[in-house]
Amino acid sequence: MVPDPEIPVINIVELGIVREAKITSENSCEVTITPTYSACPAMFTIEEDIIKIMKENGWEAKVVTKMFPIWTTDWLTDEAREKLRAYGITPPEKGADEHHIGKPKKCPRCGSEHTKQISRFGSTLCKASYQCLDCLEPFDYFKCH
Repeated sequence: MVPDPEIPVINIVELGIVREAKITSENSCEVTITPTYSACPAMFTIEEDIIKIMKENGWEAKVVTKMFPIWTTDWLTDEAREKLRAYGITPPEKGADEHHIGKPKKCPRCGSEHTKQISRFGSTLCKASYQCLDCLEPFDYFKCH
């Protein structure tokens, strides 16, 4: 399985980046991926990792990047959401629409909703920085989109 290079506790299938994988001939396949953001700097690494792991398993892989439909956090599996939480990143709620904007984000450590946004941008484009006002720990929130 190919881990996400920016969040190594989840893989690209759990993240919803892999849209389709199909066999195109006896030892060839095509993997279709969609970036979480159009400018995601990890996509080149992800493509290389897919080709490498497939080659190690005897497959010649072609990777196709598909921009539409646009990736959404709704494609995250429930397992990925729980892995994010355990890793210290608050996962987005399902249904990534505007009614989640401004809603308090739960601290992944203590579960408190008494939190504040520190920065709209975290360590990667898909995250924002928050702080829990109860346990005082900083944490990332994986933004809905």
